[in-house]
Amino acid sequence: MRPVRILLVGMAAVICAAILIMTWMRLEQFLMTDRRFMLPGPPDPGHRVPQFRIEGSLHASELQVTQVFFPDFGRSVYLCPLSERRRQLLAIDWVKDATVSRIWPNRLLVRITERSPVAFVQIPAGGAMRFALIDQDGVMLMPHDRVSMKLPVLTGLCPGDPRESRKDRVGRLLELRDDIGPMLDTISEVDVSDPENLKVSLSVDGRALVLMIGNRRFLERLQKFRTHYPAIRKHLPQAGMLDLRLPDRITAVERSEIESGGRGCSSRAAATPAGRSGRAAAKRCSLERIRHV
Repeated sequence: MRPVRILLVGMAAVICAAILIMTWMRLEQFLMTDRRFMLPGPPDPGHRVPQFRIEGSLHASELQVTQVFFPDFGRSVYLCPLSERRRQLLAIDWVKDATVSRIWPNRLLVRITERSPVAFVQIPAGGAMRFALIDQDGVMLMPHDRVSMKLPVLTGLCPGDPRESRKDRVGRLLELRDDIGPMLDTISEVDVSDPENLKVSLSVDGRALVLMIGNRRFLERLQKFRTHYPAIRKHLPQAGMLDLRLPDRITAVERSEIESGGRGCSSRAAATPAGRSGRAAAKRCSLERIRHV
């Protein structure tokens, strides 16, 4: 009797498993084919459908986001591979993070977290230069529309640099920003071509100046410059670049040439009105010194 009982139990288990598999297959077929689960669309350009919603997209192109889901329009939301769509969204430059949610019976919700630019950058474009943006991770961001942001121009890096290299150089800008606070609004350009010697460009009384401020004590050095600017204006009226790194003096420096970031970008940018520079020869003018008392 015992072998018969084991056989009956085994057959019952097989039958139950078969019923569950068949039920699941029929349910899955129902989810894939029933029109109640179909995602309508795609929407016409500039229009939205209530079943497909994008949240958090300010600078990221909604067309780019929508195009990621083109294979899913006109079929069941059950068939939408959520993880794969998220991975594709993360390939869009402005998208820092994204979530894709399936809302039954036939809706998709896309939430975008955008990157926050910290500076403008100049990049080669057809023999000329054009402006882009860059975030704290060193990701280049192309503005899709006209943007109005009060940010400095960051030079000394190129799109072809490794991302980690760009991130490190942007980190120098962030250290400067954290140290000097609101004073950053007075600076038009930050040159990080030498991460151990930042150069900032600003205009004082209509005079364009480049200040070498090293790699630390940024606020202290800029305040020293502000305090002694009347003497600088009197004794160094022609100086265009000043070295603020020495604790007891401010030294004029000759600029031998101006380059646009100078680190492998193929196109040269013209110098901007704020005295934007790249590298400068650090040849000290022995007589042109303002001693810091």
